Amino acid sequence: MTPKIGITEEHLKKANSLLSVVLSDEMTLYVKTRKFHWNVAGESFMELHKLFEKQYTELEQTIDLVAERIGKLGGKTIGTMSEFIKLSRIKENPNKYPNQKTMLAELLADHEILITELRKDIDKSAEENHDAGTADLLTGILQQHETAAWVLRRYLA
Repeated sequence: MTPKIGITEEHLKKANSLLSVVLSDEMTLYVKTRKFHWNVAGESFMELHKLFEKQYTELEQTIDLVAERIGKLGGKTIGTMSEFIKLSRIKENPNKYPNQKTMLAELLADHEILITELRKDIDKSAEENHDAGTADLLTGILQQHETAAWVLRRYLA
């Protein structure tokens, strides 16, 4: 059933397509952060192990919020890794197990990509899809990525 919430059916479809991309980005970053949590080694092992755990736990919450938003807008939420990889704006690096500094730099770069893309998504949600709720959700997600990027950047300074 299509929600009757002041957003046209066309805009609902566009919003759900946009949110599926955001969900794919968050899932890809979640998996990558979890992989680094499992594989970090070296002098700052425990500190980075805990940092990556904190970040992937935050991503889990974000993933759930995005998936629920898709449902609120009458959409179906994708849920397979192949679907996520197809839509994600960040990429995996299979069979690569970088050192600590490279892990930090890679995660920082991914967060910065998502920050840049989320800015566009917020504008599209508000201006093109007339969807203030999604724009607001994405603004909160943007702020979380800005904080995560800031923390990672501090390790690389």
